[in-house]
Order: sequence, then structure tokens, then C-alpha cells
Amino acid sequence: MTPVPPPAVELSADQARRIALRAQGFLGAPDRRAGVPGVLRHLGAVQLDTISVLARSHELIPYARLGAVGRRTVEEAYWSGGRSFEYWSHAACILPVEEWPHFAFRRRAYRARPQWHHDLPDGVYDTVIKQLSAEGPLTATELGGAKNGGEWWDWSASKVAVERALMYGEVVCTERRGWKRVYDLAERAIPDTVLHDDLSDTECRRRLVALAGKSLGVGTRSDIADYHRLRGEEFDAVVADSGLVPVAVEGWAKPAWADPEALATEPRGRHRTTLLSPFDSLVWERARTERIFGFTHRLEAYVPKPKRIHGYFAMPLLAGGKLQGRVDPAREGTTLIARQASLAGPKAVVPMAEALVEAAAWVGCTDIRLERIDAPELRDPLRDEIGRALQRAYR
Repeated sequence: MTPVPPPAVELSADQARRIALRAQGFLGAPDRRAGVPGVLRHLGAVQLDTISVLARSHELIPYARLGAVGRRTVEEAYWSGGRSFEYWSHAACILPVEEWPHFAFRRRAYRARPQWHHDLPDGVYDTVIKQLSAEGPLTATELGGAKNGGEWWDWSASKVAVERALMYGEVVCTERRGWKRVYDLAERAIPDTVLHDDLSDTECRRRLVALAGKSLGVGTRSDIADYHRLRGEEFDAVVADSGLVPVAVEGWAKPAWADPEALATEPRGRHRTTLLSPFDSLVWERARTERIFGFTHRLEAYVPKPKRIHGYFAMPLLAGGKLQGRVDPAREGTTLIARQASLAGPKAVVPMAEALVEAAAWVGCTDIRLERIDAPELRDPLRDEIGRALQRAYR
């Protein structure tokens, strides 16, 4: 790890928290004119995941910042007009199309990769490319079938080929259709102005470090490197030329860096009250979430049911710029079910009720059923407040 220069600025823990909230779009008036494309550009990456409870995570991200934007509007905003592409960033993510050149280092690394988990028969790759050229865009099923009929990862040869072409950058995912990727040639789907791999690996990483710093506002080495899944040494090699400013944050044991624009003005404005996807970039790195909010959160979807503490897809409650609880939601017809709720205290009752009612209305539910709450003394206050919030929403 290269030596870190002395911090240019000292921040209180509260200042760092508010800088992070503003950078992530949760403090101050949302830019509704920019809409969902604006959220994507602002965050730089929106993570995708197969789990759908209230909605899929990539739908929950703009909802959390903008409110009840239509779900079809969300999908169209991502995929229509060549605004974005899907690639490996923090995980599988939707990325602004203008960032295509800055993932050239990753595409080159995949092309140079000597071994893969799946063998690819001779000629299949070229056949898939020719079929996409003649008939695309196509799903894996339309390319000849996604699976061989075995276990989950038992991909067909055509699926292996098209996924490898996606990693190489010869093919892109142009949309999701019923959660299936729709593939097309990059030369058709990516604008000519950005369809190139001209930037060096160093230039790519420098850009991604700068982008991550801007999207986070302030962060440690691991925070910023993790945003686009860079290694620590890759961060070290470019941070000095990234434009980020070294800062010291009260209570943070490690050095940090901030976006200079984030330091230029004091973060002020209205705090958003909402439920967060566990894959939201505000909370996707657990150590950062604990450091900034004093809130320990873990996605338990892949934890055996008897060992779960907060539920399958527990969504943190953001209110007043703090994480004040969580709820594990489900849907049953037009009823949103709070299978398990936990609150930081009585002051979290009203925001939890408001967040549940807003989320219910967004997904077309008109009623809410509260099943389990960790603090029994808050059950009646929360149930009553939910009732009042529903009355206000539907009177």
C-alpha cells in the first residue's frame, strides 16, 4: 500500500454521513427532470439481482430516491435509447453507456483469461456471433437454448458462448425480457462515439476511482475500490491522479478520500424516508454501512431459514438521514405483508409506517398486514400508525 498524503480536510462523522447521503441522492431535492437516467448517471452503477419481493432491486434503486416512479418507466429508462449497458462492475450492473470505454481494462483481462469454468466446443462462438449478426437481438433461448437440462449452471454451448462474448465486449445485453438477457452485437448497440478500447488500463482505473469517489461522496480505500470491484493495489496506483482529496473522518480508523465537489458546499435539504434494497449502493458494502450509520445489516436470502435473524430480504429503513430499522416484506394479492419488522425505537414508528404505505401503493397494494415485530410494545403503535397512513393515502 502506497503512503497516504496528509489529509487536506477534517470531517466530523456527521458531515461524512451527510456527504454520503447527498452523493447517493438521499439528501436534498431529487432531480425529477433527470428522472431514472439521472439516477443511473449519478450513481454510476445499479446492481441487478434475481430476487424479486416488492420488485427487483434495479427497480427499487430509483424508487428509493424518486418515489413512486412507474415500474415500466424504470425499465424503459434503463434500456431504451441506448442509454445503458449491462456489465460486471460491483456485480452484474446496469451502467451508463458513456462509461463503456472505462471498462476496457476488464474486457481485455477477460480476453486474456487462460481458463474458464465451461468448455466451449470449436465453432460455437463464431456461430453465435453470426446468428446475432443476422437475427439479433436474441435471448439465449432464441440462440439455441440456455441450458442442457441439468443443474442451474448446466449452460448450453450457445449460452456459454454468448456470455463469453458479453465479457469480451463483442456482445452486449440490451435489455432484460422476463429476466432473460437479450443480446446484440456491441457494434449495433453501443454508440460509435464510445465504442472503443483505446484507454489504457491505468486510465480506466483512474476514471472508475474518480467516479466511485463522486458517487460515494467520501470513502476509504476499500469503500472506493469496492464500488467497481477494483483491487486495493489498483486503487493505490491511480488515486493520486484521480482528483479525489485526502480527508480525515472522525471515528474512521483508516484514511479516506472525498470528491472535491462534495466538500465545496454543506450538505443540506430534505431527507428521504424510504425502504432500501439490500443491494442499494448506499448500503451494499456492509463495513461502510456499519461505520457510517452504526447499523449492521446482512442479506439473509442465502442463509438457511432457521438461522435467519431479520428475514429473507430485510430492507433497511432510511429516515432522517439514519437507518432506523428494517422490515422483511412480502406480497399476497393486494396486501403487503411485513413478515418481520424491527425498529430502533418509538421514533421510528411513524417513518416505518409511511415507508410501508408508500411502498405498498407503488406496487399496487391497498392493505398492509403486520405479522411479527421484534419489540412487542411497538406492535400496536405501528399497526395504528399504518392504519392512519393508509387512510391519508386513500381518502
